[in-house]
Amino acid sequence: MAASPVATVDRPFDPDGWTGRSDLDSAGDTTRYHQRVTPWTGDAETGIGLIGFACDEGVRRNGGRPGAAEGPLAIRRALANLAVHHATPVYDCGDIVCVGDALEAAQLRLAAAVCGIAGRPALPVVLGGGHEVAYGTWLGIADARPGAHLLIVNLDAHFDLRAGGAATSGTPFRQIADECRRRRIPFSYVCLGISRPSNTLALFSRAAALDVEFWRDEELHWQALSSVDDRLQQRIAACDGVYLSIDLDVLPGEKAPGVSAPAARGVSLGIVEHLAATVAKSGKLLGTDIAELNPALDRDTLTARVAARLVDAIVMAAQVSNPGSAKSGSAKLGSER
Repeated sequence: MAASPVATVDRPFDPDGWTGRSDLDSAGDTTRYHQRVTPWTGDAETGIGLIGFACDEGVRRNGGRPGAAEGPLAIRRALANLAVHHATPVYDCGDIVCVGDALEAAQLRLAAAVCGIAGRPALPVVLGGGHEVAYGTWLGIADARPGAHLLIVNLDAHFDLRAGGAATSGTPFRQIADECRRRRIPFSYVCLGISRPSNTLALFSRAAALDVEFWRDEELHWQALSSVDDRLQQRIAACDGVYLSIDLDVLPGEKAPGVSAPAARGVSLGIVEHLAATVAKSGKLLGTDIAELNPALDRDTLTARVAARLVDAIVMAAQVSNPGSAKSGSAKLGSER
């Protein structure tokens, strides 16, 4: 049994991040997330483990606009007031905080925390933070499932396969590919929402060399979704478990203005929700993260509220899936009472 991630976090659970409306004078179930969320404890076993990654050092190194380190708190505040329509326990495990330029150390601490959550087994949901979060999330899942064939499903306008010695928000999936080679496990990567003008020919070539399967943003529309679903389900069926990453810059800029690089086109929120739910309902989801929220660039907290909606949609889809067995590798979530 993996150790509790509480010992590895830099900033513990803070109840001030979880405030909201209380409809105690209304009949029926009026529960909102701020009333459902509790601190992670060592005996917590099933449910959702939220953990923040307060870091934008990777964005800074990548030449982007810093501010995503404040993303975890903004997502919590937006999630706090959403109505709960499931019976899954939700725990807040605190934050991993990148101090100064110590990104690589922060990624390793995040990996230890994610491994601790996934090893219970519960479902780690990481609140970013720049997309450098992805390496830490994947590493924690891989450590919790040694030798497993993990499929990466990334909803993103960018491949994030950049070369270079130092980790940035543009390198996480190249880092994962390198780590897969070291561990002698398959590198299986599907990227949905690629913006052609935002990725150089060199990145498309690197994606081809790594056998990355992708769909461009203009290819992800409702008429094409059935074939995309079919292919995604084939890829999920062929793996032991799935890691889902959502970079909020996959969305249209008017829907997600609070990111370092808002999209000129993007993929509609409805389709992003649908694809995320397809993964979550598979019963093979082992962990997920939401990346790139920059509250300083947001408008009327719109992007934070979109991020919170996506977290809720993933939890809803995961909790109605068949919990599966150890063979399927799915996280065991709470069932409806």
